[in-house]
Amino acid sequence: MNDESFAKKGFTISTDKDLLDFEMIYNYLSKESYWSKGITADRVHNSIANSICFGVYNNGKQIGLARVITDKATFAYLCDVFVLDSHRGLGLSKWLMQTILGHPELQGLRRWVLATADAHGLYKQFGFGPLAKPNNWMDIYTPFKTD
Repeated sequence: MNDESFAKKGFTISTDKDLLDFEMIYNYLSKESYWSKGITADRVHNSIANSICFGVYNNGKQIGLARVITDKATFAYLCDVFVLDSHRGLGLSKWLMQTILGHPELQGLRRWVLATADAHGLYKQFGFGPLAKPNNWMDIYTPFKTD
């Protein structure tokens, strides 16, 4: 489906942070996601404030999210991508990815990265693959302490 097809069915994607349903986002990330269980509300607020957020909506109700952490010049990290179970299987994740990668502020970047445990097939369709030079990458990983 394309923008027009989704729009006819009441779906929209917006980067307007005023539209975000913080409680839905927080509940999903802290209780349902495998990557941020136990995250605090303060951390979620800060993550939203410091990212480009793409909210997915159905007739005005938020049903999905993706965040992009970026300098808008060379690098972007895609994270917290989800569509609620009730709306999966409709192609919304693909549409969300097309929207993100087509966003005017995210053009010409040298590198996009993400981490996923289970959605490799989705991201591969958009050009993501294993790190080109994994030996060049290092990280500090500090799991969140649960409340």
